[in-house]
Amino acid sequence: MRGSDLARAALEAARASAQQRGGRVRRGTAKGVAGRRRRRGWSGPGPDDRDPQPLGRLASRLAADRGWAERLAGGQVFGRWAKLVGEDVAEHARPVAFEGGELTVQADSTAWATQLRLLQRELLKRIAAGVGDGVVTRLKVQGPAAPSWRYGPRHVPGRGPRDTYG
Repeated sequence: MRGSDLARAALEAARASAQQRGGRVRRGTAKGVAGRRRRRGWSGPGPDDRDPQPLGRLASRLAADRGWAERLAGGQVFGRWAKLVGEDVAEHARPVAFEGGELTVQADSTAWATQLRLLQRELLKRIAAGVGDGVVTRLKVQGPAAPSWRYGPRHVPGRGPRDTYG
């Protein structure tokens, strides 16, 4: 006999021995373990948790459960920058970093950096209208970055690269 045939024979032998003792052959769970179990009904025509869910709803629920909502809102600022602030501003400024409600924006020139500082309140209102209130609380505007001779997290004071040239 093989495995499945052996199991069938053992089950039949157990049923025959139960009938000889006068017991009733029951299929399913043992009586009295957890009382009678009530079978769940059909979900019916209304919505149910077991129904298929849209992917967007599942993703937003996952983000809320794991605490990713703030970081995703910050990512929306980066993705929708041109629509939030307008095409003319987006041509000359770009978001660089977002941390703790502070958005760091880098401008192409010092003139555009000054212009963005003057427009700071209006830009914050536009971003709040597009992404949500309280996502971006401060705007830090930087001018164009000058070339830096510092590489890495540590720096030794000195003359920089000129100290190696004779």
